[in-house]
Amino acid sequence: MASNSVKLDRNSNQALGIGQFAVDFMNGSLGPGPSEAVLNRTRDFHTDAVLCGLSALALRTNAPTILRAEAFAYPDETGATVFNSHVRVKPEKAIVANSAASREWDSNGTNFGYNPSLGHVAGEFGHNDFYPVAIAACQVAGKDGATALKAMVLLDEIRGRLAEVFSLKTYKIDHVVHGAIASAATYGAILGATPEQIESAIGMFVAHYIPWRAIRAGKQLSDSKGASAAISTEAAVLCMQRSLRGFVGPKDIFRNPESMFRQFEKTDGASPFDLVLNHSGDDFAVMGMHFKLGLYEHQSAGAIHGILQLLLENPELRQPGAIQGITVKAYEPAFGIIGDPAKRDPKTRQSADHSMVFIIARILKNAMAAGTVSSLEDIWEATMLMPQDYDDAALADPQTRELMALIGFEHGGPAYDAAYPEGIPTSVHLQTSKGVVETEMVMFPIGHARNIDHDLARMLSAKWQRLATLSATTSPDETIQTLAALPNLSAEQLLTF
Repeated sequence: MASNSVKLDRNSNQALGIGQFAVDFMNGSLGPGPSEAVLNRTRDFHTDAVLCGLSALALRTNAPTILRAEAFAYPDETGATVFNSHVRVKPEKAIVANSAASREWDSNGTNFGYNPSLGHVAGEFGHNDFYPVAIAACQVAGKDGATALKAMVLLDEIRGRLAEVFSLKTYKIDHVVHGAIASAATYGAILGATPEQIESAIGMFVAHYIPWRAIRAGKQLSDSKGASAAISTEAAVLCMQRSLRGFVGPKDIFRNPESMFRQFEKTDGASPFDLVLNHSGDDFAVMGMHFKLGLYEHQSAGAIHGILQLLLENPELRQPGAIQGITVKAYEPAFGIIGDPAKRDPKTRQSADHSMVFIIARILKNAMAAGTVSSLEDIWEATMLMPQDYDDAALADPQTRELMALIGFEHGGPAYDAAYPEGIPTSVHLQTSKGVVETEMVMFPIGHARNIDHDLARMLSAKWQRLATLSATTSPDETIQTLAALPNLSAEQLLTF
């Protein structure tokens, strides 16, 4: 094991170990800390998440608007702020509002829990939904932007490494549990909690607040899908606050024989997993996380990459009527999540952005209207899915519906399943009047952490400009530059960030 890592053995009290790691990481006693590359990537994921949130609020999406209004009903002179406000409110209310806004479009970062060097390949999902925890905690504690950025690395490290070793989705538990555990630890470490108090908060959350994936099932998805991380994180922060006041929750929760973890994976007394957390250098979980370059469920990124590649290579297929049929093949769990037959006729944005047929149909519609393109970056930027692609008009658009009818979605079988979660294994086959054109298996679409062949910076800039244009009270460039300045902000500046 590298000296930059701490191993929490399955036979140890891992909840206490996470607490000790969080405290030591934030006070710098473990080593020199994350590299500049790690900090920069985390800053970019934070910029991405905030711009998603600001634009969701600007367009008055339901859950973020409701939760933001709710936060103002809980004023607190020593609290935290919600997006686009300098009024301080209860920190847990700022967190639930800002996390829900960040997640609303389902367009911020993603991880798939894959670390083959350690054999940790559970493949649990996760998203960069939890950065408001770091900002709120630093606002309450009077810490600066550099501290907030470091705390974001910590939060992503804990939740990302848990996603590598325990698959919540296998047991129909929502993936936000890992982020909530990390949120309790990070919030506590910033507020001066002891490792024992963090252990207590983690125990409380796991014992009292486990969410099921019921929020992601059903014919039409609701606000609960997008707000799941926010609501669970609010609960986790409340647990941490109670622990700081002296409330004692269950200890050693990962080895507790009646806890979720051991109920689903039977052991002789140990936790179901070892956990390795990095504290210094380049090898942090955030470096394996992926950007979404538009609004879509990330399981569809391979299909988007594949069909755009075919349209780039065969420009005549961008003409109406040129494509007679489309078959997308992908892996489980993609096939089960975004290939659910209930999502062939989405009537809400939350269902449409989890519908492979709708996503690909909108990409095709946008491609038919695009101008000249000469690279994959060109055509992706021209067809990038934005909020207007999921509004009521788009959901009912006749051309989109006609294209949806052409699309078949198939499970690719064992070869595809075996290639996940290393990549996003997908292939696309287009039937034309002249025959079939098809891709090979797409593994690493643009935005995937292992895609080094395309211009990610250009694509992020295009996405951020569009989201900032929807939401900025100043110029889009100024909004983006302000977010980029996070590590240079003083504690006072962070309060008006």
